[in-house]
Amino acid sequence: MEHHPYIPNASEAAIKRLLQEIGVASVDDLFSDIPRHLWIDDLPELPPPHTEYEAKKIVQELLSQNSFHPNLKLFLGGGVWLHYIPSVIWHLISRGEFLTSYTPYQAEISQGVLQAVFEYQSMICELTGMDVANASMYDWASALGEAALFATRVTKRKTFIIPKNIAPQRKRVLLTYTQPVGIAVKEVSYSRETGLMDLDDLTSKLDDETSAVYLENPSYLGPIEDRCEEIGEIAHSKDALFIVGVDPLSLALLKAPGDYGADVVIGEGQPLGLPPSFGGPLLGIFACRDDMKLIRQMPGRIVGLTTTKDGQRRAFTLALTTREQHIRRERATSNICTNETLCAIASAIYMALLGGEGLRELSKIILCHSHYAMKKLNSIPGVKAPLFSAPHFKDFAVKLEEAPTKEVYQLLLKKGIQPGILLTDNFPELGESLLLSVTELHTKDDIDLLAALMEEVLSKCTQ
Repeated sequence: MEHHPYIPNASEAAIKRLLQEIGVASVDDLFSDIPRHLWIDDLPELPPPHTEYEAKKIVQELLSQNSFHPNLKLFLGGGVWLHYIPSVIWHLISRGEFLTSYTPYQAEISQGVLQAVFEYQSMICELTGMDVANASMYDWASALGEAALFATRVTKRKTFIIPKNIAPQRKRVLLTYTQPVGIAVKEVSYSRETGLMDLDDLTSKLDDETSAVYLENPSYLGPIEDRCEEIGEIAHSKDALFIVGVDPLSLALLKAPGDYGADVVIGEGQPLGLPPSFGGPLLGIFACRDDMKLIRQMPGRIVGLTTTKDGQRRAFTLALTTREQHIRRERATSNICTNETLCAIASAIYMALLGGEGLRELSKIILCHSHYAMKKLNSIPGVKAPLFSAPHFKDFAVKLEEAPTKEVYQLLLKKGIQPGILLTDNFPELGESLLLSVTELHTKDDIDLLAALMEEVLSKCTQ
């Protein structure tokens, strides 16, 4: 045997034939598109192979070095949040019909899954004020990347405008999508007082090459934008699309983006019944208004409602599948080859379980808890909470005026408080600051403990 048939350890002769066939002189030339600074010239020395038992023992020894506080209080958010998940969701999505289902290609035997996904789409449309929703994207970040590509396909323009105070990880994913295809990303500054988008800066950066203006509401740093209609009008004045990114729970209280002129709504569905799970799997929301120019360019797929052939009963089917597995590759809207069906179904169950009133009540609780936390922290000398004067929903930035944030962060961790996200590196213009998140899971005692320990730690750091 010249080489193993299942392992890519081809012989020199086989490699030479492969390179000749594709018209490349060497293996290095094959990877020439990868920037040189990303190449690894000196491979690390790998340890010898281990048996399963030996490998397990090594991993256990590594894990034993982790420190864990049994009563750790988490105030972490910024895109993935802590929420209560009713146990019925786990029971329902663990049913074999849902848990083992992948892509419902055969509609005649997938009616249950298709209906559940259709209900998910319908509820997302109700929340966002949009007409059509897909099912679904991987997460908010991939939905943003797809939205940028979508906007270029629709408008034939290659400049995408985003707010400067976007989540750093979302921005990195966006650039991964846009840079290889030559889409320019421009950033719009924000007010250091309110945290809201600078509309003068937006207007100055908008031109005839702008495909879309992207707004996050609430923003990554927490403020709720109160001039959404005006931002949409500015975008539309140049025939650019208006794209809005959301936390869906906020829409139980805030005006739906569809009601203030959004063409596309994206966001993170994780708050709708999904656990943080160390950062995934998540659920990317993508919806648009009823315009076939937009719908035909949506990534992913859409489940539609129709009737049986005899017209006697309703039926569900994949109505739009614009990915390369289903149509000619050059006509595909994206290379998204799967989705988050199980997560979408879990979110549909969550939304159906709470209903409109339940979601509204939950959002009110989150609003009250987060504002109580801001009030408590702001009463501590040397703390400004929130950092911005605009209204907030769940996340809020906190400025430490007299102490180094990283030191305070580490001291709070040792005392059983995870105080959110350090903003110093990604937002140096904000000075020593943190991004905290408060939800329905944070009790008054939790918030009081956070404030008390924050005050205690600050007093030590400023002595």
